[in-house]
Amino acid sequence: MKLRLHLFEFEDLPWFPKVIRAGMMDYLRFMISALGTYQPIVPLLRAALRHTGQTRVLELGAGAGGGTAGVLRSLRAGGVPEARICLTDLYPQPAAWLPLQAATPGLEFEPAPVNALAVPGNLAGFRVIFSAFHHFPPAAAEALLADAVRQRTGIGVFEGAGKHWLELLLAVSVLPVAQLLITPFIRPFRFSRLFFTYVVPLIPLFTIWDGCVSILRMYPPEQLLALAHRADPEGAFAWQAGKVRHWWGPQVTYLIGVPRTEGQQD
Repeated sequence: MKLRLHLFEFEDLPWFPKVIRAGMMDYLRFMISALGTYQPIVPLLRAALRHTGQTRVLELGAGAGGGTAGVLRSLRAGGVPEARICLTDLYPQPAAWLPLQAATPGLEFEPAPVNALAVPGNLAGFRVIFSAFHHFPPAAAEALLADAVRQRTGIGVFEGAGKHWLELLLAVSVLPVAQLLITPFIRPFRFSRLFFTYVVPLIPLFTIWDGCVSILRMYPPEQLLALAHRADPEGAFAWQAGKVRHWWGPQVTYLIGVPRTEGQQD
């Protein structure tokens, strides 16, 4: 799918109820973690860390932290035993991050708000952004990449879909049914999550809309590369973009940029 429409997502709206947003984020975290959505990009991230000599990963726009713990465990087990990941967000979610931190060695978080377009210099690490880059319109997406270039730190952008029409069909059919089935098993338990899923089903309804819009908002690989080259007009970074497939079918779209070594060319 080449079409990109930057429609609104309810979770981005400042007036959107926090309890509904939290329920949506809990569901996404559960699904991404349970399905191992981002496991296919672990070799790419591991190679980028080795290239840059970094072991600390700084996650921007972490939301509820879905999939992060699994990626960290795979990095540590697969050649980067010192790997650490620090979760950050413009709207931090320590209530969701504390259980992850307690259960995952090497996972930490920044409790203060972090603007992904202007990351404080004291927050070092290879930057990653999972399932959130589509929230940024082109000018902001370019600024996010340019900030990584300016600070000479590598960056990886990962979206848990391949941007196909079939994914839109799944978002309005299979995934809502799955949400109804798994909600009682999501932890930590929240009565509000049950109420707004089964009694007043606002969480499923808004999840369907935001899920479809997320796919329409996604940048395909060629657009990701175009953004990267505009953000890095001097060619200080080496960039690659594409898609990798999970063993059971779904794809992950990615962009990775690392500082060039002396004399390195595309």
